Amino acid sequence: MSRPSNALPTAKTLAIIMGGGAGTRLFPLTKERSKPAVPLGGKYRLVDIPISNCLNSGLRGIYILTQFNSTSLHRHINSSYKFDDFTPSFVEILAAQQTPEGSRWYQGTADAVRQNMRYFLEHPYEYFVILSGDQLYRMDYRDMLRQHVESEADLTIATIPVARNDATGFGIMLTDDNKRIRQFVEKPRDPDVLDALRIPSELLAKIGQPSDADLYQASMGIYIFNRSVLEACLDNDYVDFGKNIIPAAISDTKVMAYIFQGYWEDIGTISAFFEANLALTEPHPQYSFYVPGSPVFTQPLFLPASVVNSAKVASAMISDGCIIGDVQLERCILGIRSVIQSGSTLKNTIMMGADFYESEVRGPKEGIPPIGIGRDCIINGAIIDKNARIGHHVVISPEGKSQDLDGDGYYIRDGIVVVPKNSVIPDGTWI
Repeated sequence: MSRPSNALPTAKTLAIIMGGGAGTRLFPLTKERSKPAVPLGGKYRLVDIPISNCLNSGLRGIYILTQFNSTSLHRHINSSYKFDDFTPSFVEILAAQQTPEGSRWYQGTADAVRQNMRYFLEHPYEYFVILSGDQLYRMDYRDMLRQHVESEADLTIATIPVARNDATGFGIMLTDDNKRIRQFVEKPRDPDVLDALRIPSELLAKIGQPSDADLYQASMGIYIFNRSVLEACLDNDYVDFGKNIIPAAISDTKVMAYIFQGYWEDIGTISAFFEANLALTEPHPQYSFYVPGSPVFTQPLFLPASVVNSAKVASAMISDGCIIGDVQLERCILGIRSVIQSGSTLKNTIMMGADFYESEVRGPKEGIPPIGIGRDCIINGAIIDKNARIGHHVVISPEGKSQDLDGDGYYIRDGIVVVPKNSVIPDGTWI
């Protein structure tokens, strides 16, 4: 008999979000901020996704482990997630710090959790949900927690079925028909190894897939540990969950797979980030912010409605507080306080907006363009980071250029032009 959802021990479950990585694959978006603080979908941050999933799942105790360029992330968390004094709820930052036990930076995901175990064990939590801070998906963790409890697992790992071509980029789990994990291989490339890791026909049928489908269970980097098991698994010098802890745990504990079949995207690279964002502009995107009863939370802003003057717009998301002249937009995302002057054309572009408005009192210095995009610009295939100043008659496109290039005031990564935060691109520049 299934355990009713209200009997799930959500009050005794702690969520831990990993946000301490340097985010080198997302450079230059992580040049001045941590990876979880990178803007997403016009008005959100990456970290809002796992936090919102937790809150919508009834998990009210959340720690975020940070390390690199964490100032803006701390500011965002402190401004966004406030609870009343009558509920045991919190979203708190745990930054890397020097202690009597040691002064090392986090060496990996497992080491980050180990260094903060004294905080996690202060309260009688029975279960620990460990999450990544740079993934786009919507999941009710109560479903995973329910399976974890009912299967009497020591550790449950969320997996997602992927095709053979994609399997080489993930940690792949081999399970039996009851979803118990028997083997883990990190980024398998040997064809014979891949054949052995294929999801069994009986299990494919159970999850509603054709029994002859060539699918593999990829780790999503989402784990649920029992309290005693997490303590035991970290009683060593292993530094990473995926590379060290999980393979060791499979041999001597009951490790189960929770098979998730919704939309999930690891947006840890510039190309993945770019495509996942622009996909939000589609009429029926795979991931949508418009889901009743499952909102994505973020910092509340008191901004005016956007003003649009005679623009031609096709497939675009326009955030609050934008000022848009007579322009053309096609497959674009405009972040908060974006300003685009008349005559400009933007296509396949993410504009992250600005942190403030300029005025006569707080305006640009002489000879420097104002924040936003000037007149008669043509921009295609680009990410314009916050507070960037693009002058008049500027052309930005990756066409005919190297896939990876460091330019004067811009970078090209994965064939996408990235104009970093606070950059200045003078009038008439061609990129």
